[in-house]
Amino acid sequence: MTTAAAPVSSSPQTQPVSSVASNSSAGAAGGSVINVSSLVSQLVAATEAPQQALINDQTQQVTTRISALGQLKGALSTFQSALAALDRASSFQVETANSSAPGTFKATASSGAPAGTYSVTVTALASAQQLLSNPVGALGTGTLSLSLGATSFSVTVDSSNDTLAGIAAAINTASGNPGITATVLQGSDGAHLLLSSTQSGAANTIQVSETDGGNALAALTYGTGNTGNYTQQAPAQDAAFTVSGVNFTSPSNTVSNAMSGVTLTLLGTSPTSGTPPVATPGLLSIANDNATIESNIQSFVTAYNTLRSTLVQLGGYDSSTGTAGPMMGNAVLNGIQSQVQQALYSVVNTGSSTYNTLASIGITTSRDGSLSVNSTTLSAALGSNFSAVSQLFSGAGGVARSLDTDIGGALGTGGSITSAGQTLTAQEKSLTDQSNQLQTQMAALSASLTQQYSALNALLSSLQTTSSYLSQAFATLPQVQGKANA
Repeated sequence: MTTAAAPVSSSPQTQPVSSVASNSSAGAAGGSVINVSSLVSQLVAATEAPQQALINDQTQQVTTRISALGQLKGALSTFQSALAALDRASSFQVETANSSAPGTFKATASSGAPAGTYSVTVTALASAQQLLSNPVGALGTGTLSLSLGATSFSVTVDSSNDTLAGIAAAINTASGNPGITATVLQGSDGAHLLLSSTQSGAANTIQVSETDGGNALAALTYGTGNTGNYTQQAPAQDAAFTVSGVNFTSPSNTVSNAMSGVTLTLLGTSPTSGTPPVATPGLLSIANDNATIESNIQSFVTAYNTLRSTLVQLGGYDSSTGTAGPMMGNAVLNGIQSQVQQALYSVVNTGSSTYNTLASIGITTSRDGSLSVNSTTLSAALGSNFSAVSQLFSGAGGVARSLDTDIGGALGTGGSITSAGQTLTAQEKSLTDQSNQLQTQMAALSASLTQQYSALNALLSSLQTTSSYLSQAFATLPQVQGKANA
């Protein structure tokens, strides 16, 4: 007896092509086979990164050098400013003036003042005229003309100001008033008008006249042959004095034309003694201001030590940290250091075999390379041979003068620092241009890759669609079944 076998399916378990395509493009969206944006971004970044890193590294190096050069330039400029007090002969023409009679006169000395001792006698001080009127009663109207020295002005008196207070106010506010001040003093005997000059000297006398032909203001007039209306409280007077026996007069108590470079301030008359009375002169002493020169030299040393610290920071090597300065081995820095050292340690023709180097006047080098000043030695040098010390700094080939010339040349047009700065600026610009050019190239590469992969993506998407269609078609075909014979 034959038994029928159970049906066996001969259809293979086939996975659709579309499913394989989808699995092979994991992460794609919207039916796309390739994530074009992500892929292109990664490819461009991989191309750009090493080139941009190289440009960035070079840019950082140039930026560091520019910054270091700026520090050097600033330090040299500051040091050069400190040289101004020593690099010219005029810098040492600093004198001091002392008076032995401070109650009679004081004095100041400037460049070019003649050193020495001079006798000064003051017999009269310059003064400004002051006039006090008699008591003034009622006044009328009219025109007053007032003058101080050679300058005059007018005041109109009308019903709006025909009082003593009104006239005083009109004088004080008048246009062209050269320096007459009017004040009303109310005394027990009545009101008085006080006229004061602000300008001293015999030539600056006050005159008042009535110019309208009337006499309503006659009580206020004053002048030559007409002095009865006022009492002179202080005269218009010149100062009278002598310097080493030479007579002088001055409209002011501040006198700058009696001695070259010397300003005298007259404060009182010289004391007298004997019969007839004889004035006792005071002594004016003018000498080199060594204290100021010492201070300027100390400032120079301090400024150099500050410069040296910057030079060491820029060009030195810190063994404790293993860090080199940003300009270590730099030719510009080395050149500047060489010039500075040469000037500091040079022997200068000062006319003296004793004082012709910095060390000879007390400026020596410490172990760390900084300078220090022996104040006692410096003071002795200035007192012994002031001219030699001046020449050491300011003469031809002098220390300060040479340093100023060398630094000025380095910082000037065509100088080593200026040229180095221009070179670095050009390098920085070139690197910026390279970076911009790289960005342009990467943008072009991104566009090209996007176009290529978008086309490929479209092709793969089409193939995926075809695969899906075939898979669906295969799935609708009739299944083939085999029968087993009993």
